Amino acid sequence: MLRTGALIASAVLAMAGTASAQNYPWKPERPITIIVPWAAGGSTDQVVRVTAAEVEKALGQKIVVINQPGASGSIGTKSALEAAKDGYTWTSGAAKDIGTYAVSGLLDTRFADWRPYLSVINVSVLGANPSAPYKDAQDLVKAMQAKPNGVSVATAGINSSGHAAIEGFTRALNVTYKHVSYDGGNPAVNATVAGETELTTQLAVEQAAMIRAKRLRPLAVLSDKPLELEGFGTIPAVTSSVSGFKPDANYFGIFIHKDVPANVRETMDMVWKNVIAKSDSIKKYAQTNGAQFSPVYGDEGTKAAMPAIQSTAWQLHAAGKAKVSPDTVGIAKP
Repeated sequence: MLRTGALIASAVLAMAGTASAQNYPWKPERPITIIVPWAAGGSTDQVVRVTAAEVEKALGQKIVVINQPGASGSIGTKSALEAAKDGYTWTSGAAKDIGTYAVSGLLDTRFADWRPYLSVINVSVLGANPSAPYKDAQDLVKAMQAKPNGVSVATAGINSSGHAAIEGFTRALNVTYKHVSYDGGNPAVNATVAGETELTTQLAVEQAAMIRAKRLRPLAVLSDKPLELEGFGTIPAVTSSVSGFKPDANYFGIFIHKDVPANVRETMDMVWKNVIAKSDSIKKYAQTNGAQFSPVYGDEGTKAAMPAIQSTAWQLHAAGKAKVSPDTVGIAKP
């Protein structure tokens, strides 16, 4: 009797799931691939895997997450850009990264080529190796002033969130640093833990475990609000001790090429509105890892992401790291 009841319950759940999937205009007939253009374990990889599980349940079709790192995320994104526009290959990452590849010369694509499906806002942390002499953000700024190009900072490379964060921070305060590039946020964090660099400015979600383990010392979060990190406590906002720097919201999510069939876009709009926006799993992930749950998509997503895209693009231009002027690829000066 128990076995029969269990079978009936399973059948009901299966039918409910099938009915839910059948309500969408698009019914994928084979597995969907999401390319994570960064190394495993990093900020994009983490949130994409949580999100993919939610989308998979909604669509009733398997989603395969593939890591394809290299060239600051542009290699994996290029694979998605060149894939068939049938809705079965998506890319992922920070909106500001995909929005500035054309500026940095890494990939000929614009943000307008993609329809964004964003889930969280990630914040960067000034995370120091415990043996470094810095106790807070002011100590760091004084050291950078005293030692131009002397403080080593690990990031996931040009166009990464960590690189954009340290560029914005140092340019606003008129100081310099020594950039050390790695193939992903997780390797950059591990390098700082190992003492290869003094500092990393990768995202809180990438540093959280090492901060809890006291293998990194968080000097400040690069935000105008303090960060409550579960299992650690409060990381102060950089604006509480350092003036002259104002960070933009750094949105992360999934990107689907604009030229996929309309029913694919319509379906994903519905999934984001009805499933992702209410996802307890993604919300819990954000709370645990120091991110902000902030699902948004389509035109609204583009509007939300654009300030960070503009800031990053023009920072690259001002630092002499842009291959073309941002305004020539449709990015207005902020």
